[in-house]
Amino acid sequence: MIADFRPKPVEGDWNGSGCHTNYSTKDTRDVKSGWDTFMKYCDNLKVHHDDCMKLYGSGNEKRMTGLHETAKYDEFTYGVGARGCSVRIGNDAKKQGYGYMEDRRPSSNIDPYLSVAALADCTTNNGPNIKELVAAQELFLVNKAFNHME
Repeated sequence: MIADFRPKPVEGDWNGSGCHTNYSTKDTRDVKSGWDTFMKYCDNLKVHHDDCMKLYGSGNEKRMTGLHETAKYDEFTYGVGARGCSVRIGNDAKKQGYGYMEDRRPSSNIDPYLSVAALADCTTNNGPNIKELVAAQELFLVNKAFNHME
C-alpha cells in the first residue's frame, strides 16, 4: 500500500482531497468584534489569494474546479455555511457574531507551517510577508532539486 497525498491523484468527476484549516484569532472569537473581523480577514485574503495558493500545496488547480463543494482555483470567495467557496464562515459564527472560519483552499499535500503562516500574515497583518514566504518556498524547492509537495 502506498499513501498518496496529492489532491487529485486520479482524474475524474470527483472533488479530490483538501486539508481545510479552521482558523480563529482573539478578535474573531470576541462577541463585539467577531463579525467585523471576519469581513476584514476575508477582504485581506481576497487581495492575497494568488500568493496564498502558491503555498497551499501543488495540484490544487485540478481539485478546485468550482464543482463538488470546491471553490474555483483562481477566484477568492467566501460565504456563510457555503461549502463551495474559498473560506466558509459557519452558520453558528454568523448567528452568534463570532467564532472561527474555515479556509477550504489548502490541498491535502500542504506544508501546514507554510499555509498557517500565509493565513496569519494575510489576515492579521494584511500580507506584508507573503511575497517573501512565496519567494523563500520557491528558492527552497529549486535548491533542494525536488518538490516535496508533489
